[in-house]
Amino acid sequence: MNIRKQEIVTNNVYHILNKSIEKFIIFNTDYDYARMIELIKYYQFANVPVKYSYLMSRSIEEQISNKSYIKDKNEKLVNIISYCLMPTHFHMTLQQLVYGGISKFVNLIQSSYSKYFNIKHDRKGPLWQGYYKNVLVASDKQLLHLTRYHHLNPVSARLIDKPEDWEYSSYNEYLGNIKTPICNYNKLLKFKPNVYKRFMENRINYQRELTRIKKIILE
Repeated sequence: MNIRKQEIVTNNVYHILNKSIEKFIIFNTDYDYARMIELIKYYQFANVPVKYSYLMSRSIEEQISNKSYIKDKNEKLVNIISYCLMPTHFHMTLQQLVYGGISKFVNLIQSSYSKYFNIKHDRKGPLWQGYYKNVLVASDKQLLHLTRYHHLNPVSARLIDKPEDWEYSSYNEYLGNIKTPICNYNKLLKFKPNVYKRFMENRINYQRELTRIKKIILE
């Protein structure tokens, strides 16, 4: 069982990671990825009126009404700074806004996705590797490099050639290509989209090589 190494402190920023059991592929389709992204959007708020699975069983009008109600209240557990979903795991950079906010948020999205996945595949049992891992992000420089690491993950894994082609990360938000972004990083990071894109592209080959070497060492 993974043990959290440090207490999560409100207003601090953390790299959050969890993987599937035995590298099980948990995101198989576009809809699977979309479902997890919707859970991230939904459960970032502190007082959701119903479970997401119940909401999805209601009419379109009820879904829109409930989502509008949540946004109007605007009480959040976390600020989502960056994210990247991979076939067997997820990365997120989160700022905790209330005591226990990160723990509640991560547990809700993991539990909800597990139930969805198990019903879809007629399976039982846990989907995730116990507790999620968290690492404190101690400076703005660390934060900037962490977002790049997240956004380059699918390129390093050779799932795609260009990070903007991966629809399941926040990279296109950072480029200003998404009309309704999830992430809220403007108070922590200051950059122009074209500058960030160069910052990303300058590191692609290095990060791919680092991933290859790391695999060799681990094997």
